[in-house]
Amino acid sequence: MTSVATTAGADAVGRRGAALVVLCFVQFMLVLDDNVVSVALPSMRDDLGLGAAGLAWVVNAYFLAFGGLLLLFGRMADLLGRRRVFLTGVALFGAASLVCGLAQEPWQLVAGRFVQGAGSAMASPAALALIALLFPGSAERARAFGIWGGIAALGGTTGLVISGALTGLASWRWIFLINLPVALAAVLLLPRLVPESRAGRAARLDVPGAVLGTGALVALVYGLLRAGESSWGDATAAGPLVLAVVLAVAFVAVEARAAEPLVPLSFLSFRFRAVANGATLLFSAAMYAMAFLLMVHLQTVLGYRPLAAGLAYLPYGAGILAGMWLSSRAVARLGMRPALVMSFLITAAGLLLLSGVAPDDGYASGVLPGMLVTSIGCGLSLPALTVAALTGTTEENAGLGSAVLSSVQQIGGAVGVAVLVALATRRRDGLTVEGSQYAATEGFSFALVVAAVLVALGAAVIAALLGRARPPEGTPDV
Repeated sequence: MTSVATTAGADAVGRRGAALVVLCFVQFMLVLDDNVVSVALPSMRDDLGLGAAGLAWVVNAYFLAFGGLLLLFGRMADLLGRRRVFLTGVALFGAASLVCGLAQEPWQLVAGRFVQGAGSAMASPAALALIALLFPGSAERARAFGIWGGIAALGGTTGLVISGALTGLASWRWIFLINLPVALAAVLLLPRLVPESRAGRAARLDVPGAVLGTGALVALVYGLLRAGESSWGDATAAGPLVLAVVLAVAFVAVEARAAEPLVPLSFLSFRFRAVANGATLLFSAAMYAMAFLLMVHLQTVLGYRPLAAGLAYLPYGAGILAGMWLSSRAVARLGMRPALVMSFLITAAGLLLLSGVAPDDGYASGVLPGMLVTSIGCGLSLPALTVAALTGTTEENAGLGSAVLSSVQQIGGAVGVAVLVALATRRRDGLTVEGSQYAATEGFSFALVVAAVLVALGAAVIAALLGRARPPEGTPDV
């Protein structure tokens, strides 16, 4: 009898491990498509005749759909079934990848990218919710989130390398077509590994809240993207941002009166999660902007070819994985609050090192030290932030908690790129230093110093507020 129970337990553990592998590789694919098009944009322009605006929207259409629809689909996952919503999102993402890979007209590529973003918005929060439910214990959940976050970060880093290799050796179309085997494997394997889960009590989707919340997020992301392309005072940016504020106020008013709100105000007011999500917003703003600015700096100032610039990011991925491996140990030994403060300060120090990269610096002496310190700090931060942001989520709201976290990350990234790239550009254009390389370096350095300040501010928020927000029993001490 004991041997039968042991075998059953081993089988359950094996299925959980296999499910985690499948979910991680899907997340790898989704994060890969956040930036995989960056290196391939010139080839797309030449092949499809895209103008400057069209090129921008090949990138922005994905972020607009992903960031705008996360909240809606996260709640739908709780109500309709997390496995069902995840599989639907993966299938949609795979179909859209095929459309992108076969596109013959610019509008087909942009439309495919938008649908890809919608599929990601369905799959990503559902995947994170499934992991949270598969690994309920605080220690095993931290390890699972560490693996999940490490694979996701690796996807973000290697996307540039894969894009450069496929574009240079084959065609830009393959950066989309390689998604098909991963999507197909996930659709076939996951139903055998993960049972369906949904909120325990029957509930209806709050349609007014869904419309207002989704509209506010779409307007916010669109306005931020437009601000990054033009300026904050431009009507095409200011109008959507004002609309986002109006819709957000209406959303709060509707949710306060709804019998079954899309986002219960008690969920948002839970202080421990609120502090974690606030710190995530600052951290994401800094790190998304750093990745964008550093890739541009490597190619335009230091003279790296696209593939070489992508390969230069490989140590960054290694540093993130090392930080991920250390993260759960740091939380267990120090507690969540000290571990997060330490990891944020390490990241800020790395950003300051990167801000000092000069046009005549070599890779090993100039770029690599700051990249390694930043990546280790980032790897230390991500799993602990994820655990903190999902603290207290249950069978009823795991999808919602995952969607809120993902929305915060996407919005933080959009804000960071829009604001810090604009600051770098204005600093560069305002200088009278002879030589465009040195003016561009000054803009790059200034933006990364601001990014370091944002991360340090996140550390201060955690140090001051996280310790006063009491987590539920079973969460690592703060």
